[in-house]
Amino acid sequence: QVQLVESGGGLVQPGGSLRLSCVASGFTFSSYALNWYRQAPGKERELVANITRAGDNWMYAVSVHGRFTVSRDNVKNTAHLRMNNLKPEDTAVYYCDIPEIGRGQGTQVTVSS
Repeated sequence: QVQLVESGGGLVQPGGSLRLSCVASGFTFSSYALNWYRQAPGKERELVANITRAGDNWMYAVSVHGRFTVSRDNVKNTAHLRMNNLKPEDTAVYYCDIPEIGRGQGTQVTVSS
């Protein structure tokens, strides 16, 4: 079964950190670039980060640059999004997405004191 499953979200105070995980199954994970998106209530979906198939190049949205780090382990079929210095405006549902495959169910990140 082709699947992307996110985890690692939660409630964190401003300035805190979280690490999201995305576990892939049912396909050749290393053949595809991967995106992390987020969507907050009432807002459009935002591309947060992208990482190449080999994990050797990446891009970030301006809003998260310098705070978020995307990585992947093609042996473990897993991608991560490390989020530091979180801000209330980072509150959203975060999804990992591979355009040719689909996306996961998402994981909620809430940044609040």
